[in-house]
Amino acid sequence: MRKNRPVLISMEIPGLELSNNTIQSYPPQQWKNKWVGSVGFSKEIGCNFGCISLSENLDEKAFKEFNPTATQLLKHPLAMVALVPREAALFAAGAIAGAAAKSVTAPLDRIKLLMQTHGLRAGQEAAKKGIGFIEAFALIGKEEGLKGYWKGNLPQVIRIIPYSAVQLFAYETYKKLFQGKDGELSVIGRLAAGACAGMTSTFVTYPLDVLRLRLAVDPGYKTMSEVALNMLKEEGVASFYNGLGPSLIGIAPYIAVNFCVFDLVKKALPEKYQKRTEATLATGLISATIATLMCYPLDTVRRQMQMKGTPYMTIFDAFPGIVARDGIVGLYRGFVPNALKTLPNSSIRLTTFDTVKRLLARSEEEFQKITEENRRQKAE
Repeated sequence: MRKNRPVLISMEIPGLELSNNTIQSYPPQQWKNKWVGSVGFSKEIGCNFGCISLSENLDEKAFKEFNPTATQLLKHPLAMVALVPREAALFAAGAIAGAAAKSVTAPLDRIKLLMQTHGLRAGQEAAKKGIGFIEAFALIGKEEGLKGYWKGNLPQVIRIIPYSAVQLFAYETYKKLFQGKDGELSVIGRLAAGACAGMTSTFVTYPLDVLRLRLAVDPGYKTMSEVALNMLKEEGVASFYNGLGPSLIGIAPYIAVNFCVFDLVKKALPEKYQKRTEATLATGLISATIATLMCYPLDTVRRQMQMKGTPYMTIFDAFPGIVARDGIVGLYRGFVPNALKTLPNSSIRLTTFDTVKRLLARSEEEFQKITEENRRQKAE
């Protein structure tokens, strides 16, 4: 439960002059000594104005005296949610939403990964012919059964929890850093904050992403620990960061465009639609689609550079190599299942966040209502 804190604000009122009574009561030098520095007066008396508003200041012990009792909380269970710090509640909501979204869309993600890497896995001869969505769907079912569609999902779920936490925390931090002097965040500032947040979260969780890819596309591996031990033994620690360069380059514009477009489109909506769930879902889908169209080729390059035995050492090798083998279309292999999973993924995430935010707001109102009631009763 966050408590309001007193804030001192000073502002200039042009043309305001001290009255004669004030000047007589406080000689100029005494006025300066008494007030200059406290509220930001300039050297000329009378050109500025300071106003201080005081409110009751309760210390921690006094504040807690008015908190709802256990009996009151049992009668108003919604108020219990306000006892959880808002940041922690949003962190938990983001983690749950991300895990649920990834689990629901795991089959489409597995198909996308298979389509992106099939040519490289099949060898140079077969690499000239890509694999389609239906073919990939049937191949997984035939070779691995129903469980195959969720192969590699566990490390992805484990990855999404710290990924979401780091990204959201970093985004809020970077937004403050890139704010202008007026406290507003410009379009460039939003793009920069999103890009930095995306790169920070990607760097921290990248090894888990590599493990997920290896487990998802290599039938020889059964567990994440088996993949990790084999990579350490045969390829060394550096293998956990193969393809990090294009990953950072790819995620930076993706998150930047996604966040920026989402904010701008939502602001452009009529006020009555800005808080509606369906409008938020549609806005998230639009922003994610635009960002994906722009950045998907870098994701394909990253996946192929992560593969064991990849012939690509740098992004400058991978781009012409993929185009030479598969054409421009090769850069967009797996785009359809990736696009198809965007809608349910965004829907689950945004709906969960929207619901939790409304729940938090209602719980804080309920908590405050009970607190004020206790305060009034003790004052009588």
